[in-house]
Amino acid sequence: MFAPCRLSPLTLGLSLLFSAGLATAATTTLPETSITADNEREEDNPRVRDVTTATRTSTPARYVPQAIDSVKTSSVLDYGSNNLVKALEGIPNVSGGGDTRFDSLRIRGFDASNDFYLDGIRDDSQYTRDLHNIERIEVLKGPAAVLYGRGSQGGIVNRVSKAPEHGRRSSIEARGGSQDLRSLYADLSADPSDNISLRLNMGNEDSNSFRHGIDGSRQLFAPSMSWQLTPDLNWLVQYEYSRYNRTPDRGIPGAHGRPADVGRSTTYGDTQRDYIDDRSQSLRSRLNYQLSDNWQLRHTLGLFRLDSDFDNTYQTGYDPRTNLVTRQRWQQDLSTRNLFNNLEAEGDVSTWGLEHKLLLGLEFGNQRRDPMLSTALAPKAGGKAVPSLDLDSPNRHLQHTGAMSVSSNNHTVVDSRGLYLQDQIRLNDEWQVLLGMRFDQFEVETTNKLRGISEKQNDNSFSPRLGVVYSPWRDHSFYASWSKTYSPVGGGLIGITPGAPGNGNQTDPELTRQKEIGVKSEWFDDRLSTTLALYELELYNRRTRDPNDPNIILLTGLQRSRGIELTATGNVVGNWYVRGGIGLQDATIVKDNNGQQGNRINDVAKRNASLFVTWKPELGWYAETGLTLVGDRYADNQNTTVLPGYGRWDALAGYRTHDWDVRAALSNITDKTYYSSATSAAQIQVGDPRSLVVTGTYSF
Repeated sequence: MFAPCRLSPLTLGLSLLFSAGLATAATTTLPETSITADNEREEDNPRVRDVTTATRTSTPARYVPQAIDSVKTSSVLDYGSNNLVKALEGIPNVSGGGDTRFDSLRIRGFDASNDFYLDGIRDDSQYTRDLHNIERIEVLKGPAAVLYGRGSQGGIVNRVSKAPEHGRRSSIEARGGSQDLRSLYADLSADPSDNISLRLNMGNEDSNSFRHGIDGSRQLFAPSMSWQLTPDLNWLVQYEYSRYNRTPDRGIPGAHGRPADVGRSTTYGDTQRDYIDDRSQSLRSRLNYQLSDNWQLRHTLGLFRLDSDFDNTYQTGYDPRTNLVTRQRWQQDLSTRNLFNNLEAEGDVSTWGLEHKLLLGLEFGNQRRDPMLSTALAPKAGGKAVPSLDLDSPNRHLQHTGAMSVSSNNHTVVDSRGLYLQDQIRLNDEWQVLLGMRFDQFEVETTNKLRGISEKQNDNSFSPRLGVVYSPWRDHSFYASWSKTYSPVGGGLIGITPGAPGNGNQTDPELTRQKEIGVKSEWFDDRLSTTLALYELELYNRRTRDPNDPNIILLTGLQRSRGIELTATGNVVGNWYVRGGIGLQDATIVKDNNGQQGNRINDVAKRNASLFVTWKPELGWYAETGLTLVGDRYADNQNTTVLPGYGRWDALAGYRTHDWDVRAALSNITDKTYYSSATSAAQIQVGDPRSLVVTGTYSF
């Protein structure tokens, strides 16, 4: 079942590291952790009590003056989906905007496609992420530059990986289901000594699709080690190799203002030749040194590499006069390498009767991106046109057979430096204050290898944050916060266009600010948590083109999102659990020079919601059912094509003993046709039909 995997130098190095660790194990011991029924029951609970993404310290979620949602990946893997965007579907005011090329999200109406993190380390490359080595996903809503630097206009998404745990059991999981889904994964743990714990996640997944000619194969190899070098010094090392080879699917085009009325299996690409092959590697090292009872020092090193190749023929539009779908063909050879170094000091201090939790951090980043793109040579240049297809009866045997020409071949280097300070102040039993500030230096240089020219941009930015938490009662905390972030030129997809018109004018960063108030509550003897939040989020200094001279860039654009959110997670009573929420938002383009003023932002619904109810005793039979609701959206900022709203009903049932867990999940029970997202009016993603997935897990 497992596909052969050639180990990279990083993998071999980590294996040698494990061997060295085993050979030199000291006599100190790890803190003992007992795996009890209470621990197992907590795994059933969808609630996450303490979060790290919002403050980079372990903080109870109710004392974070900003909305944050946490999703355990088991909740989506049980339904057979290994997709980050789908895992966050139904979270209030979060919407997917990607296709099979790479993960893409909008949070509170704003793009978060470059605001992904892995264990707090920036992971902004364009690829599709694997969830089998991820414990949970935390979504921090609103600007987060005060801790993480550039970007984070609508929020950030941080994946918390599975780490070694002393005394943890191992498991093997097999899965099969609709569309020829079949997978085998292992989550193995070992404690070779009292102060070393190891964990290995590995597996393979193959699947076809309800979409004609679409299939994919994934492999994962992720070892990790926790080594208690001394009673005060712990070293956590994690490596992950992930490969995803698949047929790209750009969905269906819009026609007459709506998704085209064609069968949901209809595709318009070249499924015989098209492919995307992502190969990603991540090596992370974290040293945690307990300086004293009140202070600790952390050093984190993150090295990431992505090699991604594709050949993709995809639709670019629909002509109602001819009923033809126009297409284009691109090839890409992409290599990226990210290196981040982070040093943090965290400590508890008391001054004048006030309690402070201080965090001082210093971050250095170096990123390199080398994309080479080729496109079909135009007929006027001696090439051949990419054949168009009939909308209703596409002939997928019509291939582009002409020459390809290199359209861009760039080399980009980004150097970033950040210094940040955060103070969590406890004034008394009722009042807490969160203060934060960060100073960033950002430098991007891109070399156009085809033209032999280079260009550089530099930015400095200051990002503040202020939050207040008021807890007049034990179970309820009211909060208010204000924060700001920045998005410099070249900081999104990593790179600029040397020699492009407009590079010499109005190159200051785009800016985002958020005001938010809310209340976080605990109910039923601290078993159920709720968050009610109201916010206004504005993206200003937005780049727009001068309507009289498109070569001139103006920073006069403004986008605004206003909304309200309510979430609830936890244990209601006995063996009953609930997770869900509802979001209402109005995300619009307020000011624009290019004809979009007053339009709604694409791929953003005015309302979305989800509610899942689970009955799960400690052993024996268990069941879950849930609804996901999404309102209508526009496929483009021009608001020409509407994606209808939808509701999807899912359910699962299972039986478990101490060692075995067998479950069956049925998604989209009513087999409703719906559209999950769009990257443009020409590329609309069709939602999955009714599908059955059966999973068996053996723990030992």
